[in-house]
Amino acid sequence: MTETAALPGVHRHWILAGCMLAMFMAAIEVTIVATAMPTIIADLGGFSQFGWVFSIYLLTQAVSVPLYGRLADIWGRKRLLFIGVSLFLLGSVLCGLAHTMTWLILFRAFQGLGAGAIMPLTSTIVADIYSPRERASVQGWLSSVWGIAAIIGPLSGAWLVQHADWSLIFWVNVPIGLLAMLLLARFLPDPRRQRDVHLNITGSCWLMISVTALLVALLQAEALGYWLLLFLLLALLAGWRLSVHERQAATPLFPVAIWRSQAVVAGNMGNLIIGATMMGISAFLPTWIQGINGGSPLQAGSALAMMSIGWPLASTLSGRLMLKSSYRVTAQLGAALLIAGSALLLMLRPDSGMVQAGFTAFLIGTGMGMTSTTFLVSVQNHARYEIRGICTASIMFSRMLGSALGTAVMGAVLNLNLAQRLPQVVDPMQKLMTPESRQSLSTETLQHWTTQMAASLHWVFGVALLIALMAAVVAWQMPRQRPEEQ
Repeated sequence: MTETAALPGVHRHWILAGCMLAMFMAAIEVTIVATAMPTIIADLGGFSQFGWVFSIYLLTQAVSVPLYGRLADIWGRKRLLFIGVSLFLLGSVLCGLAHTMTWLILFRAFQGLGAGAIMPLTSTIVADIYSPRERASVQGWLSSVWGIAAIIGPLSGAWLVQHADWSLIFWVNVPIGLLAMLLLARFLPDPRRQRDVHLNITGSCWLMISVTALLVALLQAEALGYWLLLFLLLALLAGWRLSVHERQAATPLFPVAIWRSQAVVAGNMGNLIIGATMMGISAFLPTWIQGINGGSPLQAGSALAMMSIGWPLASTLSGRLMLKSSYRVTAQLGAALLIAGSALLLMLRPDSGMVQAGFTAFLIGTGMGMTSTTFLVSVQNHARYEIRGICTASIMFSRMLGSALGTAVMGAVLNLNLAQRLPQVVDPMQKLMTPESRQSLSTETLQHWTTQMAASLHWVFGVALLIALMAAVVAWQMPRQRPEEQ
């Protein structure tokens, strides 16, 4: 039991509701903005800066996640979460007032800084107020937020830009965030914080430099060209300096206890793999449906939504399975589902129907939901209250880093294959995914291009399968314990 685990049941329910509202606000932001971007670009211009609207949000979020996690252990969860939600809401209001793409990108950075606190701290707070046995079930409720946001986001974004001004997609966050803060202010206690402990400023700077350089290199690899090597070198140098400093620091950002726990290390490795595998379907299954099958964006989105449905269902199921078996058995089953779904990606053909694509996405979603929840609950149950914030944050950060790595690696594999198979064609994928360009191609050219594109994407799916196989290796490292045995 922790300092907050003895709360009355009704208080815990309201705290859980507040955390779910805050998490929903941050989760829906990515999908709702993606749907509205064509309208925003038509109003503000700046199409060349389009990618940075998403990249800067992910960048500032990823950089700040470990810092918020450590600060929450030192200064208290409640204070840090309120700071994060306030930053997120401030960024949301300013985004709605932006009159150029440059200002929108700057204000999205504020949103990302806020989201960096919301995602790990809501999960940490829930872990604080529930016992190890209860966490296995409650984390399924938090995972359901992502599934709901993935479905509601595109629909609400499309409706808002069609019937109102695009600024509302940002301002809709304000009432949700204020309600979440009101609930948490009323029902969440503020336990005693550690005294005479200060943030490791030097280590924080080295961490930010290393992570920023690495993520910029991964997210902007094509645009950077040879500058990519400089950013990677900077990331390695800053990472080395952080490692040296951490061994000497009185208050390290990542306490030694984290790396001595097999469960924590396995949980981080597992989420790195999940993040990378997820990009194999999130980024490239819609590309297959629209570019190879000639499907519509709605069909691609519908197939991908099946992953968002499978994730929370499996997450809830994994909570019950952990209580009856163990962390290891549950993680192994999730890894098997993840591998099976990734293998089905390789079985896609140009004439494959939407049902097959949707089932594949659903299977991968179930595997991700089961493994991610098991890894998270195991880490939180093995972490003491004093380091639970940074342990939870490390899980979130590992998944973000995995997504960036997966995008970079699989994107490079696709581009390399296309350069070899269609050397004379500039951006063939874009031509196949645009209905007008696709219809202008002759039957012979269309068949040749789709055949080569399919072969290239199969190489990408092959990489996704290899990464998924690594999840099975990590699953074997999980403890043979049930949550209540801790």
